[in-house]
Amino acid sequence: MSTKPASTRDRLTLNAVKLFRQKGYHGVGLAEILAESDAPKGSLYHHFPNGKADLAVAAATLASDMLLQTIDDSFANAPTFREGGTNLCFKLAKFFDISGTWDGCPVSGILFDGPENEVFRDHANSIFTGWLNRVAEHARRLNEPRPDEKAEMLLITIQGAWTLARARRDSDVLRALPSKFLGPCESEA
Repeated sequence: MSTKPASTRDRLTLNAVKLFRQKGYHGVGLAEILAESDAPKGSLYHHFPNGKADLAVAAATLASDMLLQTIDDSFANAPTFREGGTNLCFKLAKFFDISGTWDGCPVSGILFDGPENEVFRDHANSIFTGWLNRVAEHARRLNEPRPDEKAEMLLITIQGAWTLARARRDSDVLRALPSKFLGPCESEA
């Protein structure tokens, strides 16, 4: 069975996610994105009329959708919030190991390093709110007290651990996070 090749729009968006994560918004030029995507310049403006800014918003949305799926996968079969949070930390650590790079948060690298404008700031807020709501939904499902507070603390802590793991080039920072933040497992208590 043959697989359908990715559309030009999808190639542009996927490569933008990768390049923005590696180099930040200002560190990547359109020519580099087009070359990585094997796409002609006209196709960029066909799919993204405002050019790099529109592409950055699409890339941040795609990166967010991937993280939302990772959150859901992490908590899907977890019997406790702690186990779901542990799964999430381990999945993020594995991402570092597999990628072989020590890139920044894909959304922060795109939206906070991008142009100073309300569209980017509002989109970043919407994405982070979506992550918080998704983790809080899982916390509620698992009968965790103060689910909104727990979701916010988990994501703030992960963001800090992500930065420290990146600086140290050590994914074990993320793997150690559950025992430091979420407390010992019942079997360890």
